[in-house]
Amino acid sequence: MGDPFRLLAVLAHPDDESLGLGSTLAAYAARGVETFLVTATRGEQGRFHGVSNGMPPHPGPEGLAKVRERELRAAAATLGVREVNFLDYQDRLVDRADPREAIARLVAHVRRIRPQVVVTFPPDGAYGHPDHIAVSQMATAAIVAAADSTFATASDNDAMPYAVSKLYYVAWVESTWAIYQKAFRRMISTVDGVERQAVPWPDWAVTTIVDTGDFWRVAWRAIACHESQVANYDGLKNLAPEQQETLWRTQAFYRAFSLVNGGRRRETDLFEGIETDAYP
Repeated sequence: MGDPFRLLAVLAHPDDESLGLGSTLAAYAARGVETFLVTATRGEQGRFHGVSNGMPPHPGPEGLAKVRERELRAAAATLGVREVNFLDYQDRLVDRADPREAIARLVAHVRRIRPQVVVTFPPDGAYGHPDHIAVSQMATAAIVAAADSTFATASDNDAMPYAVSKLYYVAWVESTWAIYQKAFRRMISTVDGVERQAVPWPDWAVTTIVDTGDFWRVAWRAIACHESQVANYDGLKNLAPEQQETLWRTQAFYRAFSLVNGGRRRETDLFEGIETDAYP
């Protein structure tokens, strides 16, 4: 019997896993794939039921971090995620973390978990969010470093170098962004006074579309676990059920690299080309 398939998602904030990858994580977990999550922050700079930090009843960054960690663990359990880990970087300041240290932390997780597939944000962070961009860069670099026998980490002990088979970026296409825009109007991130607008992936650039079936309903239940952030999701709640289904019934990805396959033919499975007796 071969090793079980393992999928590692490397993301930035609590709720990224549910909003961005919920149905995919749930669908693969239901198929027997061991799913893991590494999150860079606890989202402590966010709002609390729509209220900004410093205004009651906001519990402050430290209090919100505890709330959001509990919510994330509940959401992960709903999605069937086997293990949740935090890098413990500051919300909204991930791009200021020491890159060597951050990459080393991720390398330690990769070498310990030994996932065949890693999924993270695209290089533009979806809509220019600096935390998302930093996580994308760190995760990509960590996959290269994890396979390098000369790259050591403080927590590695005797962990052997490990080569991930495939790396994917989440690829939100025009149809997905159109629904998000309907829910939230404009998906932008303002950085250093400059507005960064979401840019959809062209359909031709998408390498992989995963049909997650009815697991879009599980994704929505996981989103609801993030109760402190529910006010931010009012636009999504007000969407028609068929629009919610469209958002999460299929998920698109860009295959950034693969050691096992390639070409123009579009994939339907993140594990395509990887062989193991344990995969259903």
